[in-house]
Amino acid sequence: MAAAAAAATISVIANKLPIGPISALEIECASCNICHYMKRDSKLSGVLHVLLHMLGMKAPATSEQLARMMGTNPVVVRRVMAGLREQGFVTSAKGHGGGWMVACDPAAVTLADIYRAVGEPTLVAMGHRSDMPGCIVEQAVNHALEGAFREVEAAFQMHLNAVTLATLSDDFNRRLAERGQTLGDQTHAA
Repeated sequence: MAAAAAAATISVIANKLPIGPISALEIECASCNICHYMKRDSKLSGVLHVLLHMLGMKAPATSEQLARMMGTNPVVVRRVMAGLREQGFVTSAKGHGGGWMVACDPAAVTLADIYRAVGEPTLVAMGHRSDMPGCIVEQAVNHALEGAFREVEAAFQMHLNAVTLATLSDDFNRRLAERGQTLGDQTHAA
């Protein structure tokens, strides 16, 4: 409700500006851009999601099946899974009966290993200004932020290093059991 009131107020003010009337859609988009200025990278989360499914599958999973699970295109799946294949975490086979299979020992692979295999997506969306490297204000601000950025990334890496695929799989299977469900009960919208 507060968002609607804010949008209405912005609309009244904006329509009095010399740039002409602004539609409700433009206001909504502007507020989305302000609140969500950068799309989140969910590649790691998506890959972990499909790996958990793959650990419970008896047959190879096709790129199309994995794409439905990740809510993306099979081409994107093949591109992301290629990084895992290069590291030996999965294998793939073409043709009838082919697909992707887990090829590693889940107890020996950490989430940090998977994070590296998918290209280490940027964790902190903020960065330094570098428009005027000679400016001492910019230098002071960048220096102050750099330590915080490093600490966040180090804490994230430490956490990922402490969790294996087996640990994640055990948690998933425990949650399934608590609900009286099986892997087959987990469906994904196309």
